[in-house]
Amino acid sequence: MTHSHQDHLAIGRNVIRVEAEGLLALEGSLGQSFLDAIDIILACDQHLIVVGIGKSGHIGRKIAASFASMGTPAFFVHPSEAAHGDLGMITAGTIVLGLSNSGESAEVNGVIEYAKSLGNQTLAITAGPQSTLAKCADIALLLPNVPEACPNRLAPTTSTTLTLALGDALGVAVMEARGFTAEDFGRRHPAGKLGFGLKRVTEYLAGQNASVPLIQPDARMADVILAITGGGKGCVGVVQDTQLIGIVTDGDLRRAMGPDIMSQTASMIMTKDPFTLAPEMRIKDAITSFTERKIGNAFVLDGQNIIGLIDLKTLLATGYV
Repeated sequence: MTHSHQDHLAIGRNVIRVEAEGLLALEGSLGQSFLDAIDIILACDQHLIVVGIGKSGHIGRKIAASFASMGTPAFFVHPSEAAHGDLGMITAGTIVLGLSNSGESAEVNGVIEYAKSLGNQTLAITAGPQSTLAKCADIALLLPNVPEACPNRLAPTTSTTLTLALGDALGVAVMEARGFTAEDFGRRHPAGKLGFGLKRVTEYLAGQNASVPLIQPDARMADVILAITGGGKGCVGVVQDTQLIGIVTDGDLRRAMGPDIMSQTASMIMTKDPFTLAPEMRIKDAITSFTERKIGNAFVLDGQNIIGLIDLKTLLATGYV
């Protein structure tokens, strides 16, 4: 059987529609068991251990990673490995969350039963209300009875999407209850674009060695050009009594270009009262400010004190912008 491009689009849209309908059903199903699960996680001062096998295992790894990044120590344990010694990772006080759409995964149920034998609290996410997993766990979070998006209604599609969404819902609700801030999140994501964007401007400046190019208002144009070139930032700050009163950028130089340009001074062509950054601003917000104002650089002021200069060209060179 061959399919046209229109057929492919229809199939893809149907998958998304079926899964979206499942998510809406999941939203409407949240109730007391969800609240009880949150209370159990918040009361725990040990790790949350997530177990699952097959596609549920892949989803479980993401759920555990999300909890860990949002302030709840968590890790994933493969139930087959657990039966070969990794059960030792379950210690007093840890919570075990078992994932199984049918609720009849022998490997997952074995881990839950072991945890309960130690007196540990257990949670489950399953679509089987009468399943072994649902009956064994202290709290069972039930997925709604909705079809898989697979045309055979067999391949885990809707069910894995709902499991992931429910894991996210739990994680975010717990994060909010803990008062987990953007700063807390940033400390757990020091690398990559995300971590870079969450840095404070002062943190970024601490890693920069470049001096801040500054001149006086009466500086002649030759000195202005030399200061901009030597600073390598595409601009120079104009200061009077140590206070920033203006900025001269490459753009200002181009706009002032004319027969008499070399007879002018910095104060004659500068942009007065330039936009500045606050030390506590995040890098991502500084970048947004550059984009919205269509500028390429800004000085950082702590009160009236100049503590640094940030330019978009250097930010772009990091590879994170």
